[in-house]
Amino acid sequence: MSELAFDHFDFTDDYGPEKVVTVYEPRCGLEGIVVIDNSAAGPTMGGIRMAPDVSVEEVCRLARAMTWKNAMARLRHGGGKAGIRANPRTANREALIRQFGRAIRQLTDYIPAPDMGTNETAMAWIRDEGGRSVGLSRSLGGIPLDESGSTGFGLAIAAEVAEEAGVVALEGATVSIQGFGNVGRPAARFLAERGARLVSVTDLDGTIHDPDGIDIDELVATMDATGGVTAYPRGSRIEGDAFLDLEVDFFVPAARPDVIDSANAGRVGCKVVLQGANIPVTPAGERTLHDRGIVSIPDFVANAGGIICGAVEYAGGSERQAFERIEDTIRQNTREILELARAEGCLLREAAMSIAQRRVSEAMAFRRAD
Repeated sequence: MSELAFDHFDFTDDYGPEKVVTVYEPRCGLEGIVVIDNSAAGPTMGGIRMAPDVSVEEVCRLARAMTWKNAMARLRHGGGKAGIRANPRTANREALIRQFGRAIRQLTDYIPAPDMGTNETAMAWIRDEGGRSVGLSRSLGGIPLDESGSTGFGLAIAAEVAEEAGVVALEGATVSIQGFGNVGRPAARFLAERGARLVSVTDLDGTIHDPDGIDIDELVATMDATGGVTAYPRGSRIEGDAFLDLEVDFFVPAARPDVIDSANAGRVGCKVVLQGANIPVTPAGERTLHDRGIVSIPDFVANAGGIICGAVEYAGGSERQAFERIEDTIRQNTREILELARAEGCLLREAAMSIAQRRVSEAMAFRRAD
């Protein structure tokens, strides 16, 4: 395990990162990264992303997003993130994850959680090797994030606040989701419970679009059987990123970073972007969406349900307590940034950033001056 020098990163600032660690174990082919961004509020918490192209820069950006997210949620945790550079379907997945858990055992100021490519089983392996993690299975006393759908639940609460603000009504609203995994699937269900209709789903194999509505249960069964959304028997296929052009009420990016940028934000056809993924919209993309009158609810406000659930689990709370806190926190934060952005005439992300930065700075003020 080796620590990188901070001068390798041109985005270091007063908030962090505090520590950037790379993990390399050639015997099993492990390449990993841990970024502890800011621990002023407490030990950092954030997911382990497993993807073949995950990079130090991506993990640093995600860790900073966790700093803002945990501060907005008023958790007793700072922001951290980790990455394992491998295909999550690799044959030696368990060996890689277990070795990573052993390698980070001494990084006690980082608490792992699930992220893209990892789940409650992976968290059980991490805890077995490293002694700590959240998002565990119920058999281990945890609150599994994929089963509970906590992040998707939080997105639905943010959508309710958008309805409350007069942006769009949920009853009869159309929804397009990019990424139909542990965030996208429950988001579809929770939005459907509130009267919305899923009309488009994008995943690794492409996009299926049916303006009459996609049967969520049938789609899930199809994906479980075939591994892809495009095997769904109805609707039509959409190629490339043409799903961005669809005229829908809600678009939920729930996959990788930087899906919406300066080059394509002018094409986005929705009224509300519910940011289910972390950093799915670039700063320039946010500006274009704002200028076009599209409400873009920032990731570290809208998708905080998963990390709130993890923090409640870590403190010994129940699933009911977690969902109550998710609802209260996301409802309050979404209202607050909508009101502040309206009063200041600024972007929703700018309003959220001003609140998050103030809270992190307040926590940092309690540190001993060296």
